[in-house]
Amino acid sequence: MKFVKEKDSMGTVLVPGKAYYGPQTQRAIDNFPVSGLTFPSSFIHSLALLKKYSAAVNRDLGLLSKQISKAIIKAADEVMNGKFDDQFVVDVFQTGSGTSTHMNMNEVISSRANEIITGRKGGKVPVHPNDHVNLCQSSNDVIPSAMHISASILIKERLIPSLDSLLKALTGKENEFRNIKKIGRTHLQDALPVTLGQEFSGYARQIELGISGIKSAQKNLSELALGGTAVGTGTNAHPEFAKKVIALISENTGIPFKEAKNHFAAQSAQNASMETSGALKTIAVCLIKTANDIRWLSSGPRCGIGEINIPSLQPGSSMMPGKINPVIPEAVIQAAAQVIGNDTTIMLGAQSGNFELNAMLPVIAYNLLQSITLISRASDIFADKCISGISANAAKCASNIDKSLALSTLLVPYPGYDRAAEIARKAYETGKTIREIAVEEKILTEEILNRLLK
Repeated sequence: MKFVKEKDSMGTVLVPGKAYYGPQTQRAIDNFPVSGLTFPSSFIHSLALLKKYSAAVNRDLGLLSKQISKAIIKAADEVMNGKFDDQFVVDVFQTGSGTSTHMNMNEVISSRANEIITGRKGGKVPVHPNDHVNLCQSSNDVIPSAMHISASILIKERLIPSLDSLLKALTGKENEFRNIKKIGRTHLQDALPVTLGQEFSGYARQIELGISGIKSAQKNLSELALGGTAVGTGTNAHPEFAKKVIALISENTGIPFKEAKNHFAAQSAQNASMETSGALKTIAVCLIKTANDIRWLSSGPRCGIGEINIPSLQPGSSMMPGKINPVIPEAVIQAAAQVIGNDTTIMLGAQSGNFELNAMLPVIAYNLLQSITLISRASDIFADKCISGISANAAKCASNIDKSLALSTLLVPYPGYDRAAEIARKAYETGKTIREIAVEEKILTEEILNRLLK
């Protein structure tokens, strides 16, 4: 009996009776260790998109009958619309080329196409999973192509809009806080004054640069390995096949995909995936820096820095009443840490290109798509649930400046560095402000002090 995995709140169980996949998929289920990790729908739907247009092009090239092509296209459309999401059950940790997931797709589409034509699902007649659904293709060029397609679509439709929203929220706070002066900090010690708006401008610029980096990586993702078949030579593929399929995919997605300039590089190396992951890791580090600063700036509220107020979303302690924790910044930091870990996995996978094939394609694809999704969701929630609701504690900002010993730096051009340091020391020892000591010591006139320390 064939089985299909269905997920419930406790994990995954095996439920009989609804399988569209065939014997090769069943063998993969039986033989591979089950980690509970399967490919996300973004990858599955992109793979179905590729199958759909392969059938259309093979029909136009005279390699498939109209009846078989029409049935494959309809079945692929249904997969793309999520109708058969529960049929893609192969574990991520499988053969390094992704052949098991690829055959899972071929079998589901052929099974459904046979049902469309004959009324009976399954089997290999009239639609064969290899001879028809997989015509002119190999796992070795299809899986890396589906990786690039799914990653590119996610970047276009999810990641860039999410980062744009975060950038807009940070820029909004930059403008809102432009006139609120506060103490700057270096080495976690008081430094010269800045404005709160200037601090937020630094966060915004990091995201702006992150968007630029991901767009640069996107260009190399646009090269698809399709057309190389098994080893990059294009054996058993029509010479026009890849070009025509890629043109249709580009038209459908609005992304300018193109056939790889060199199929041997496209199938044995994964530089574009690694570059994209590196850009994602850079954004993750930026998110951690910003989220940590916001945690510090909002710390307290009474016994910490307390220069900003963040939205109170939920009680922060199971035993301390009234305690509100920075839950969103902390969630963002954890998601970003996962992305950084994923990048290490992707790097290890990318270095596993042996001769004409990379043998860690599934884990590269899984981690890359997860990283894109995590950064997208973290950026959305950071912007919506935290940044947009931040307010300034202007009184605390002004009070911190007035108490800061770093203001002695502003006196250096007048009495000199050593004298300014002495003033700072006396202020520290007496608990007085720099202004008060400077007045007592008659360092400068009241007018000059007011101008310097304003």
